[in-house]
Amino acid sequence: MRHSLPLAPQFYVTAPQPCPYLEGRMERKLFTALQGPQAERLNDSLSKQGFRRSQNVLYRPSCSECSACLSARIDVSAFAPSKSQRRTINRNSHLVRRATSPWATEEQYALFRRYLDARHADGGMADMDIFEFAAMIEETPIRSRVVEYVDRRTDKLTATCLTDVLDDGVSMVYSFYEPDLPRQSLGAYMILDHVDLAREAGLPYVYLGYWVPGSQKMGYKRNFTGLEVFRQGTWERLTGGEDFSEELSPDGTDPIAEQVANIALPDPVR
Repeated sequence: MRHSLPLAPQFYVTAPQPCPYLEGRMERKLFTALQGPQAERLNDSLSKQGFRRSQNVLYRPSCSECSACLSARIDVSAFAPSKSQRRTINRNSHLVRRATSPWATEEQYALFRRYLDARHADGGMADMDIFEFAAMIEETPIRSRVVEYVDRRTDKLTATCLTDVLDDGVSMVYSFYEPDLPRQSLGAYMILDHVDLAREAGLPYVYLGYWVPGSQKMGYKRNFTGLEVFRQGTWERLTGGEDFSEELSPDGTDPIAEQVANIALPDPVR
């Protein structure tokens, strides 16, 4: 019988490109392939260390100019909705959650196109066609769900989130919604409903992607109580009095080799 040692994942760095969050800065990403029999365990482990999934790749910002992109999650046990968030829940009481397997539909793509054209016409996904959209939804080596929100009165798809199920929470990979309903605050509503979804599943966290101090695009995430960020190798609860000057300075970044050396990998299954 042949025996072989499991290969450790290989990490790579993207070329620098303009940062979408902080004007005048450049971003780059540290990434690795998500594949093989240990894909789910690798995703669980690296998600707890600030990584995000995009199809079959795990990535984490690794910029030379700053380390301001901080992975964010909500501690479900510490979350309590504000008055405005309760109003958002009530305004969307006509929406029904429908969780399905990761399969793309034409209805989803039509909603996705309306959302991009209205909100992110100049973004990196603006030219995504239906085949690329299907790949984003369907190419997942782990346990993923498409969470749809349907108007019970019209049976119309109003919002959608591609969601990963981790061993300690749910991760909102990408969400989009009807852009012509600003009063419904659909982006915030999906986060609020994912808190309920995690609570129903007995999972402690909702992973939201990145929060960037100084970026207006990401400011809304501070509105959720129980918010934690992955900072300097540990999860830290945000209280409002933090000083992020080190993260916004080039002096606060570690060399790539040191970053990789400090990544904890899951033990191989024997």
